[in-house]
Amino acid sequence: MKQILVLCTGNSCRSQIAEGYLRHFAGSKAEVYSAGVETHGVNPKAIEIMQEDGIDISGHTSNNVNEYADKHFDYVITVCDNAKERCPNFPSTARKFHYNFPDPAKATGTEDQVKQQFRDVRNMIKQYSREFVAANL
Repeated sequence: MKQILVLCTGNSCRSQIAEGYLRHFAGSKAEVYSAGVETHGVNPKAIEIMQEDGIDISGHTSNNVNEYADKHFDYVITVCDNAKERCPNFPSTARKFHYNFPDPAKATGTEDQVKQQFRDVRNMIKQYSREFVAANL
């Protein structure tokens, strides 16, 4: 079984969404974890918009990347430029992937506009996750 780590700045939105979709699409082919170079807690709006698509991430926790320093990963995916720049080098043969998704936590506007920005990012991550699993697992 493949081991996947998704990294973001605060492990609150993008990496949590990616963890949810990667678990969904990979099924029993992979164990998926997410972490941040900081920990900000799981964003309630990320939980809400994932529930809209039938994925429950309400039990996820916000973890620091250092918690996984001794774990072997086959894949490390950074989902923001900040995490890519600050990500520690894992002493492993993990293949590294990167995609800089917009940060929905920085969305502005009305409540509906903010939720739509979360949905837009969710949909981008969903597509990326589907394609990643199809190509790599």
